[in-house]
Amino acid sequence: MNLIEFECDKERIIDFLSQSIGLSREDILKESLIAFMEKKLKEIKSKIYEISSKYGVNSIEEFEELYKRGLIEEKTSWKDYQMLDHLEFKKEQIEKILEKIK
Repeated sequence: MNLIEFECDKERIIDFLSQSIGLSREDILKESLIAFMEKKLKEIKSKIYEISSKYGVNSIEEFEELYKRGLIEEKTSWKDYQMLDHLEFKKEQIEKILEKIK
């Protein structure tokens, strides 16, 4: 079977790759998952950096401190605060997953 012949069937693709490059199915799936998770982590870190830079903070805790000290208004920054909190949570989750599968 060559690349032109096969349909978009995940199992057949994995088998083809396994035979073509000499890696086990498990190694292909593991390396693919790691690459995917690392890509997602990079995207999340980029978004975190954008929001953090906008407010001059390094974490959600520092962002919260700006609220407490009255240095920023909630009505103009609340969505960014929520997004940063969510992104930091997702970042931690992905880092834990990567730690387990590497």
